[in-house]
Amino acid sequence: MTPRFGAPPQDGRRYTLRPGVYAILPRAGRLLLTHQAEPLPETQLPGGGIDPGEHPITALHREVLEETGWRIAAPRRLGAFRRFTYMPEYDLWAEKLCIVFVATPVRPLGPPTEPGHRALWLDAPAAARMLGNPGDSAFVRRHCL
Repeated sequence: MTPRFGAPPQDGRRYTLRPGVYAILPRAGRLLLTHQAEPLPETQLPGGGIDPGEHPITALHREVLEETGWRIAAPRRLGAFRRFTYMPEYDLWAEKLCIVFVATPVRPLGPPTEPGHRALWLDAPAAARMLGNPGDSAFVRRHCL
């Protein structure tokens, strides 16, 4: 059974399943994260939705590059969690299936191309405290502390 983090689903509300991939990216004692300015400022594990027909690993590489500007290597799946949330940028109530990987950040190719995102390096304890959702934070605590 996939663990759930955050608020339970609301009775009578319809949720759209949104599978996504997210990365814990350790390097030199710190983690590469992304800070998203809108719709609400939030520190996040880099990642996002898997496009229809897209392989999860391809989506992981694409999302990390878009949100941090970095290339990654050697992704390894750690696990998954679910969360039920409203996504204002899509006007959508979503059941997010968050598949978490660990990978190596290899090199920056430039700034993030995703509007409103910036790359951020934090040590693991600070990252666990600052991450915007409890699922991301739990994975960092479990695998990095």
